[in-house]
Amino acid sequence: MARSTDRSKRKASGGRYHFTRGKKLQELAGFQANTKLSPDRKVKSTRVRGGETKFSMLAASHVNVCDKKGKATKTEIINVVGNPANPHLVRRNIITKGAVVETKMGKVKITSRPGQEAALNGVLVA
Repeated sequence: MARSTDRSKRKASGGRYHFTRGKKLQELAGFQANTKLSPDRKVKSTRVRGGETKFSMLAASHVNVCDKKGKATKTEIINVVGNPANPHLVRRNIITKGAVVETKMGKVKITSRPGQEAALNGVLVA
């Protein structure tokens, strides 16, 4: 079964939409990156529509941390502490935007989208 980004088969009321055509290649959705905490950095490139290239991060061990003064420092990630989007991702040490990770500098909230940008940036959380 293909993963698609078109609208769902059901309306908000529970009724069905009746489609006049099938799925298109341009509507095909990609798999989740599920960026893991790992000692080696792993990035995957994907060719997308128009011949462009997208990069997604599959594994990372360091994060660029920005403090209150605006100074950025690269530091090592120790553990994933929390994730408001899905608490089950914490057990699997998966890093997404909004996840809180523990570093040597303290707790850091991830501000970048590692599955879309192949970068890991964050800000210190008090």
